[in-house]
Amino acid sequence: MEQRKNKNEIYDVNSLTSLEKLEPIRVRPGMYIGSIGSRGLHHCIWEILDNSIDEISNGFGTEAAVILNKDGSVTVIDNGRGIPTGVHKLKKKTGVEMVFTELHTGGKFNNNVYKTSGGLHGVGAAVVNALSKWLEVEVKQNEHIYKQRFEYSYDKALKKNMPGTPVTSLEVIGDTEETGTKVTFMPDSSIFSTVDFKFDIIDERLKELAFQNKGINLKLIDNRNGDEIKKEYHSERGLLDFIDYLNESKTTLHKEPILFQGDRKLEDINMQGEVCIQFTDSTTYHILSYVNNIPTTESGTHESGFKTGMTRAFKDMGKKLNLIKDVEFDGDDLREGMTAIVKIKISNPVFEGQTKTKLGNTEAYTMMNDLSYTKLCEWIEDNKDTAAIIMNNAIDAAARREKIKKINDAEKKKIGKGAAPLAGKIAVCTLKDCSNCEFIVVEGDSAGGSAKQARDRRFQTIMPSKGKIMNTEKQKLENVIGSEELKIFNTAIGTGILENYNEKDLKYDKIIILSDADVDGYHIRTLWMTYIYRYMRQLISNGHLYIALPPLYKVYKQNRSKEVVRYAYSDGQLSSAKKEVGKGALIQRYKGLGEMNPDQLWETTLNPESRTLQRITIDDAAKAEKMVSLLMGDVVAPRKKYMYKYAQF
Repeated sequence: MEQRKNKNEIYDVNSLTSLEKLEPIRVRPGMYIGSIGSRGLHHCIWEILDNSIDEISNGFGTEAAVILNKDGSVTVIDNGRGIPTGVHKLKKKTGVEMVFTELHTGGKFNNNVYKTSGGLHGVGAAVVNALSKWLEVEVKQNEHIYKQRFEYSYDKALKKNMPGTPVTSLEVIGDTEETGTKVTFMPDSSIFSTVDFKFDIIDERLKELAFQNKGINLKLIDNRNGDEIKKEYHSERGLLDFIDYLNESKTTLHKEPILFQGDRKLEDINMQGEVCIQFTDSTTYHILSYVNNIPTTESGTHESGFKTGMTRAFKDMGKKLNLIKDVEFDGDDLREGMTAIVKIKISNPVFEGQTKTKLGNTEAYTMMNDLSYTKLCEWIEDNKDTAAIIMNNAIDAAARREKIKKINDAEKKKIGKGAAPLAGKIAVCTLKDCSNCEFIVVEGDSAGGSAKQARDRRFQTIMPSKGKIMNTEKQKLENVIGSEELKIFNTAIGTGILENYNEKDLKYDKIIILSDADVDGYHIRTLWMTYIYRYMRQLISNGHLYIALPPLYKVYKQNRSKEVVRYAYSDGQLSSAKKEVGKGALIQRYKGLGEMNPDQLWETTLNPESRTLQRITIDDAAKAEKMVSLLMGDVVAPRKKYMYKYAQF
């Protein structure tokens, strides 16, 4: 084979690049914080806050606060022991400088300082420093107040700008008898796609932390808009308060939740587990799991161990005590209607990835399996009547599962994979490669007709929706699976629902909901999202669900022989669109998608090059569960209270 001679294509030692100090974090931020969007931005707060909570949960403090400052920076304060300020005998640097400028530095690599901790890799503080324009840390320790500032600035030794560079030494700025740490950082807008911290996201996280650590005090203070907004968080009952909060809008099958806890040591690993369970009349179940206060949104071994132990306990005790005639149900059947919080504290946890969303310790599986089995056997023996209700509920669920399976199998036989338009309703795309295909649910037959004409038939499938589907949060499972509209949607998507969901059968990479930009359109969008959240949640967690954002206004004028057109997707964009079009601009307010001709619909909403899509995520599972039940469920009082509170909004 002929060798290529182009010197630009030579690969030798001179082609290698070495990144210095904290540079790798800025080059690949997603490796450390998951994303550079809102999720990653808030993850920076969690990294600092986790250190504060570690201090508190290990008995070295009682309170922490998050403050949103007017200049866009964030402050996290605690009354723990404070980051060590002494000089390391080998590094010749203070502990503060080491923590904020060197990766894998901290007191959590053995169990001498912290029995359990959420921050494990010793990179959190350094990562936040690297992704900030500047960061200041104050430490109260040894009867002094110490302060040091870091910036993205010129490093004399390396002769270039470097992230997290110390621009001051650790200085004593005052005296105090208190202890604690205060970290203030300004996220770098050149790194993040947004630097707008969301009050609601932080509020929900602090609420969860207070539930998990009963007795501690947390605060959230927002000073960004002049008037201070302040919330305080404190829970005396811990997980019992948490499950009351989650099930506020649900009808429960038993008043007193099931609560148990225990600890165990396997080799050098110390573990403490705590579980709270309550069953409702819902047809789905929800588990929130945590490791050392960190939400494990992708579950892990602790959650798997809990599930196995719970199923064993109910099956074994059901037979032993003759509580029911038939115990033919599986774990998914047993968990129907269940809300559960699974919490574990463990020394030396093994997470998958820096963002810590899935636990991998096999020891955690063993411990939670044994703990759940033992404690639930005891509970069942003491609460036979309630246990029988739960088991009968599981038997009913098993029957429904078989019914769903038969319906799914029958529908698959009717309409094979990649078949012609379903029931004469769906305009199916021609590509067979699922990774490039989109399934678009469009509000109304009129808009659906325009969308069928406007689409790129190679990769876009269109399903016109008959206005509003049923509110599946209020319907029995039999009614949901009997809905013709939802049946067509399910068959077209191909995955099945609930425990029959199979990601491998998904026929489209993107599921897109396209509705009018008005109140009815938002309601239709919410009904579809509620259904998918309850029955096909993996579509959301695996990143397949999107909302298409149609324009509100067309701003245009005829300029000589050419029409100048701009589209505004909000009232805020209208003025800038008018300026771009210029004097004499005309404004058309779209009342609905049906008013757009196919060319306009393609240009504004369907064309991947020019449209705006919003991906739906479940970054905060507890809040999502709470809000779906609150807004779409049967219990009216909490919804009325919420509507009064946010009536102005």
